[in-house]
Amino acid sequence: MQPSGLKDRLMRGDTVANAWLTIPSAFAAEAVAHAGVDSVTVDMQHAPIDVATMVTMLQAVTAAPAVPLVRVGSHDPAAAMQVLDAGAMGVICPLIDTPEQAAAFVRACRYPPEGGRSWGPTRAKFAHGGYDRTVANDEILTFAMIETPSGLENLGTIAQTAGLDGLFVGPVDLSLNLTGQPVVDLDSGPLMGALEQVIEACTTHGLIPGVFASNGQEAARMHAIGFRFVTVGADAAHMTRGLSAATKELKAN
Repeated sequence: MQPSGLKDRLMRGDTVANAWLTIPSAFAAEAVAHAGVDSVTVDMQHAPIDVATMVTMLQAVTAAPAVPLVRVGSHDPAAAMQVLDAGAMGVICPLIDTPEQAAAFVRACRYPPEGGRSWGPTRAKFAHGGYDRTVANDEILTFAMIETPSGLENLGTIAQTAGLDGLFVGPVDLSLNLTGQPVVDLDSGPLMGALEQVIEACTTHGLIPGVFASNGQEAARMHAIGFRFVTVGADAAHMTRGLSAATKELKAN
């Protein structure tokens, strides 16, 4: 199994640009993966992407320089194991509220003795030039999503989870839970305070601070406050914004 280099870069302190895939299409995944980003994340929580389509998207990304990751739909251990066996090089797990949930998630992503992942790298053994248990344990990235007041309240103990690589903020859900509005307002006291808490926890415990941003400007601001694994937007959102802007430009003349 060949190291992807992504985890090593993040652990060194580099900044990584991540793209978000919501369109259930291998062609779209391939195009995004060739757009200069460092990694791409297939979203299986909110996007209409099933397991079979996820596999074709990972296959498309493997042909590009970007590293394939998956955001699973829940913290069911089976979900993490399945996407890793399909060839994902990292897992982002939503709605981690407790250290117990974080530990179960990490355990699902690591082979024994470090974890409880069962052996069955069905596609992964082809996708990564052979497959080695110890290399996989070292290379696979694990991000626990912090999206709720409970997650914030337990931030210190979640961040101490053995084998966890990073914390990833879902700012829309976090804002919804903190302010009642699903809007990312970086001038909002509650949201900004929560983001700073996550960064501080990552700094204290040697974790990678990650976050979702919907566009380049928002991503730059997230980076400026300390996030290093930064999503620069989702495929469908960028497509519709670009087409909308082009249409307005045409009709203005």
